[in-house]
Amino acid sequence: MATHSIISREDLICPQCTDIYCFPVLLLCGHNVCKLCLQKFWEWKGCQECPVCKVVSIPKRPPINLALKIAADKYHQEKAKMSVERCSLHEEKLTVYCQNDEKPICLLCQMSKLHKVHECCPLDEAAKQKKEDITGRLETLKKKLQTLDKTRESWERTRTFIQRQADENNRTIREEFQKLHKFLFEEENSRLQVLAQEVEVKVKVMSLKLDFMEKQIKSLSSVISNTEKRLEGDDLSFLLDYNDTKKKCFVFCCCFSFPFRLKCNFKEPEIIRDILINSATHLASLKFHVWRKMEHLVKYVPITLDPNTAQANLELSEELSCMQYSSQRALPDNPERCTGGVCVLGAGGFVSGKHSWTVDVSRGKDWYIGVVRESIQRKGAMSLKPSDGVWIIGGMIGDVLWAQTSPRTRLEWKQKAERITVELDYDKGKVAFINAADSKSIFTFKDKFTERIFPYFSVGIHEEGSGSFPLAICSQNITLTVSDK
Repeated sequence: MATHSIISREDLICPQCTDIYCFPVLLLCGHNVCKLCLQKFWEWKGCQECPVCKVVSIPKRPPINLALKIAADKYHQEKAKMSVERCSLHEEKLTVYCQNDEKPICLLCQMSKLHKVHECCPLDEAAKQKKEDITGRLETLKKKLQTLDKTRESWERTRTFIQRQADENNRTIREEFQKLHKFLFEEENSRLQVLAQEVEVKVKVMSLKLDFMEKQIKSLSSVISNTEKRLEGDDLSFLLDYNDTKKKCFVFCCCFSFPFRLKCNFKEPEIIRDILINSATHLASLKFHVWRKMEHLVKYVPITLDPNTAQANLELSEELSCMQYSSQRALPDNPERCTGGVCVLGAGGFVSGKHSWTVDVSRGKDWYIGVVRESIQRKGAMSLKPSDGVWIIGGMIGDVLWAQTSPRTRLEWKQKAERITVELDYDKGKVAFINAADSKSIFTFKDKFTERIFPYFSVGIHEEGSGSFPLAICSQNITLTVSDK
């Protein structure tokens, strides 16, 4: 098979292996041999002679014949190309494409039994059709790649936001516990000071009584000592001092036996009552009383706002009980987040039972409160109809309030409510709105709940600089009760 180059196939055959050259090297004698063939021949021969003319080469590595190598490589490429472009059965050019087997064939294959009944077409026509098909698939893959890239970027932002959330929560938890630690530290110091004052007073009392007792003991010891000395003396001295000795002994004896007969400075030891530390006062139910004093530090709200559902213009308080309109923040567009309105949902939700919470709307404007079901439309425009799982009132303009029924119902009240209580009875399918000031009903929805229900809050949309118009969930009074188990 001839090549298209000037070098013939015979010129590309190695004289040693009789195959097309692979890395041909040029010997001093002018002959070319494959590098590997030459190494094997020299190892077998034991000397560096030419396999063709037997001329011995000097001990030096022969250079590669670059021109011959390029020609050999080109021959290999053309041969491989021709083998691909020709039919393996008939050695004919592949000019037809079989649609059934989806492969190129030659004209003889098309007329054979294997492909005679198959749908065939020219290669160029098939290539055009298949390229269009692959191009369409490629565009789909590119769109999927773009989607994956956007998702990856979104997830990277979410990962960063998670860390920021963790840092904020960490800071808030530490601040709240610092307040508790401060209260406990101050309470501890206060109680220790009261104990120290009692100790100081009672120790001082006992010290004074002990000092007085020491003086009595010293005086009595002196009398006893002098009396013993006079008893040991001679009879004349004893008798001369008898009256004085008798008088002193009589005084002390009367003081302890008959204190009503003789006035003296010596008294019987008194019984000291309530002198010990009143441990019951300091230790009785210590933790309970400290806990009870913590009531003023603790606030309880029945509903906690879920920041993961808050629209980007809503700013929530640290304890997640108050919301107000603010500048837009960069938040992850997670599935739970509401983007169709400036609103936020309560955390947790309810699937049974009775629940109630009170909302301070005194500073609100164009607000909405109520409940929604879990499957509401959270992205894009949100429907406010009960049929779409929304049971709310709001949209107040002047003294007019609206219940978002279908169509909506106008509610008029003589006195504007500053606090509205929402009462949810899941099992009976009721949502009642009550004026917290006078307990009068404002409006009641009746429906059937079949999925989890969440509290709903919205401050409405406001212009920049028009005010924050916050809504707040009112805290409830905490009462500690003690009962027998």
